[in-house]
Amino acid sequence: MTQMGFKTDKGKKRDRNEDSLFVLPQEEIYIVADGVGGQNSGEIASMMAVKGITEYIKEKPLSCIADEESLKEYFLDCMRCVNQMIYDTARESQENAGMATTVVLLHLVGNNAYFINIGDSRAYIFRDGMLRQVTEDHTYVNELVKDGSITIAQAESHPRKNMITRALGGGKKIFPDFYRFETQKNDIIILCTDGLYGELSLEEICSMAAASDSMSELSRDLIRCANQNGGNDNITVICLKL
Repeated sequence: MTQMGFKTDKGKKRDRNEDSLFVLPQEEIYIVADGVGGQNSGEIASMMAVKGITEYIKEKPLSCIADEESLKEYFLDCMRCVNQMIYDTARESQENAGMATTVVLLHLVGNNAYFINIGDSRAYIFRDGMLRQVTEDHTYVNELVKDGSITIAQAESHPRKNMITRALGGGKKIFPDFYRFETQKNDIIILCTDGLYGELSLEEICSMAAASDSMSELSRDLIRCANQNGGNDNITVICLKL
């Protein structure tokens, strides 16, 4: 039985919340998205993403998927369809031009957790007192860190640290990452937008996960602390205890 909690908040500095989340507990599907774009386009993009993904899953039930390779292709096709929908909408009107969104999606099957991400929304797993980042950020500064141009410490204060290099709706082709992680009893999985980890250190998130028995309380506490630390962006979390 999976214990679940989730919450989204516009933070203390933004006029609107351009994050979206959606859960399909019966299908063990959990989605977080963070929209980008002018006006209210980011909000539209993230809502289109979670709505498009859930409609795809309802139309093509996951119960028909027989193996891991088929599951990977299923989600890649899902992301391609949603990407095309957002991309076309962005090109149809000037006010939505350039809109796009990050997505991190979790699907639980037996003892396996499958993650699909594009952009810089993250998935973490907390186990045995340690917090591990499962996904990799698709950002300009992460590319600089990987090629050794800057350090992780320099990346945290880099002026272009929020510049994402991949997103749904950002182009005709997309390149999401796909991960499989073998789960254990009492694992805690956290899906979140950059509004959370931009305000809280890994150590802070880890200590809060270690101290919490309720995933609803953990979701609320994470957002409360992110706001206390500045709340400079929208903040969205989904917390699951297996």
